[in-house]
Amino acid sequence: MPNLTEINQKLRNQSPLDIIEWAINKSHQEHGKSIISTHFGPYEAVLLHLVSQVKPDIDVVWVDNGYATNDTYRAANKIIDQLNLNVHIFVPQRTQAYLNVRYSGLPELDTPEHDEFTQILKLEPFNRALATLNPQVWFTALRREQSALRQGLDIISPAGDNLIKVSPILDWTTQDMENYIKQHNLPNELNYFDPTKGPQGRECGLHKVTF
Repeated sequence: MPNLTEINQKLRNQSPLDIIEWAINKSHQEHGKSIISTHFGPYEAVLLHLVSQVKPDIDVVWVDNGYATNDTYRAANKIIDQLNLNVHIFVPQRTQAYLNVRYSGLPELDTPEHDEFTQILKLEPFNRALATLNPQVWFTALRREQSALRQGLDIISPAGDNLIKVSPILDWTTQDMENYIKQHNLPNELNYFDPTKGPQGRECGLHKVTF
């Protein structure tokens, strides 16, 4: 694992494209692979557009949990077509119908049932994606203003053995995202639902642990 403190200091004042180019070059030098994860929710097209400018054929990981709104699915199709994305879809090993019966709907937050639900719906499929694609670089659209946890993140952070998580737009604001969407005429959809986060939009677990 490289010295991430030095790398973050070096990249702190760089543009998102410069950060992406650094990470892509790093994976190439190590004969590795890069991925970008997405749920095609609000403003997700921004990082997908940025990364695809540097590496158009990058592997895009979509954990489709089956609970997305119709608007999100329509927006996803538009983004995929417009950016010609190389999408790999991973789905839970249990259906929404099964989960609705098992938990009598959505489980309450801060319960063992909710932890199990999150593991089935999101963490297991994403871990399966990592095992299948075996990347060395993982791009995320995390931003500091989204939650208290994300306030303390670095641009580059460890995410497991030989895997780094790269957040090129970590310091962008919602207004920055809005401006980029308009500038590049990108699809965007705000009617998004994540059943693992609850109404408070809390962390689902994907970015709270390493893999």
